[in-house]
Amino acid sequence: MKVGANVTMINPAGSNRSDDEIYHDELALIDLVEPLNFDSLMCVEHHFTGFAMIPNNTQLLAYVAGRTRRIQLVTDVIVLPWHDPIRVAEEVASLDVLSGGRTIFGFGRGAAPVEYEGFGVPMEQSRERFKEAAEIVLKGLTHERFSYRGKHFNIPEISIRPRPVSHPERRFYAASISPESAEIMARLGFGVFIIAQKDWDSARADLERYRQTALSVGLKPRPPICTVNVMVGEDSAEVWERAHLYFGNMFKAINSHYGFAQGRLQGVKDFEFHARFEKTFAKLTADSSAEARALEYFMKLHVIGTPHQVLEQLETIQKKMGMEHLGVGFSFGGMPRAEVERSMRLFADKVLPVLHHDPAFAVAESYT
Repeated sequence: MKVGANVTMINPAGSNRSDDEIYHDELALIDLVEPLNFDSLMCVEHHFTGFAMIPNNTQLLAYVAGRTRRIQLVTDVIVLPWHDPIRVAEEVASLDVLSGGRTIFGFGRGAAPVEYEGFGVPMEQSRERFKEAAEIVLKGLTHERFSYRGKHFNIPEISIRPRPVSHPERRFYAASISPESAEIMARLGFGVFIIAQKDWDSARADLERYRQTALSVGLKPRPPICTVNVMVGEDSAEVWERAHLYFGNMFKAINSHYGFAQGRLQGVKDFEFHARFEKTFAKLTADSSAEARALEYFMKLHVIGTPHQVLEQLETIQKKMGMEHLGVGFSFGGMPRAEVERSMRLFADKVLPVLHHDPAFAVAESYT
C-alpha cells in the first residue's frame, strides 16, 4: 500500500495564531514527508474560512514539486463547479510537467454553501457543472486540439499548453458520497476518492456501487484512495485523551464551515444525500449528551492509538475497502506542531513499514 501525508492548513476558530504562522509550521512538516519515506503529499481545496486555507492546491503542490524528487503530488480534491475548467486543465498539465509526471488528481463537487455563495455559483447546478467541467478537462488533456459545447460551458477550438508528460488523466479520481455521484465518476472512468465521513460499511457499499457501474460500461474499476486522520502515541490512554480535544475542535470546525446544524442544504437540488445527513447531524448535536456521542462516532471513523492499535484499525479498514493508497492527516484541530511531528515520526517509524510490506495491506484481489 502507498501512504501519503495529507495537509489542510487549518486555523480553527478561537486560535491565537496568524494564518502566516500556520503556513510556516505546515510547510516545515511538508518538508518531512519525503525524508520520512511517505509516498505522497496530498492537499485539499477550501475557501473563505479557517477550516482549511488552501485556495489553490495545484499551486501549493507546484511548490512541493520543486522541493522533492520522489513523492507523488495529490489533489484531494479540486472542486470543479467553482472553476473555469480550461484553467483547471492548464494547471493540471503544468503541474504534471513541473513534477515530471508525479501527479494524481482528485476532483469533487464540494458541499459548503459559504463557498458556493462566495464564487457566485448556484449549488443546484453543481452536478451538471461537475460533469461538464470533468469532460472538458479530460478532452483538453487527451486531445491536441478540442472544442466543447454544453449547457454551462462553450469552448471554441483551442489547445492546452504545455502538454502533460505522463497521461495524468489515467490517474483521475473523484470524491463521491452519493449514489448519483458514484455513477457519474464510474462513467467518466475516474477512480474513487473516499474521505472518512461515514461508517466504513456504508463506504464499502458506495465503492461496490461504483465498481458495478464501471464494469457495466466496460471499464476496469480501480482500487480506491482513502483518507483518514491519525493520532498515534506510545500510551493509548494519553493519546485518546488528547484526541478528544483535537477531534472535538475539528468536529466543531466542520459544522461551522459546512453549516450542517443550520440545515442549509434542505431542498437543494443534487444535495439530497447531504440534506438527509443534515437531519441526522441536527439530532446528534441537539444537546451536550448527543454531541458527546456524535464525537465518539466521528472519532471511530478515524484512527487513534498506539502503533499496534493503529495497524489493527487500518487493517480493518483495508479489509473493507481494498485501497491501494492511503492519505493520512496528522495536523488538525489546532494541534501544536511539536505534537503533530511527534505523531508523524512515530507513524513513519512503527506503522509505515508495515503498511508498505505486510501482505495484509496489499490491494484487494478484485482489482488485480
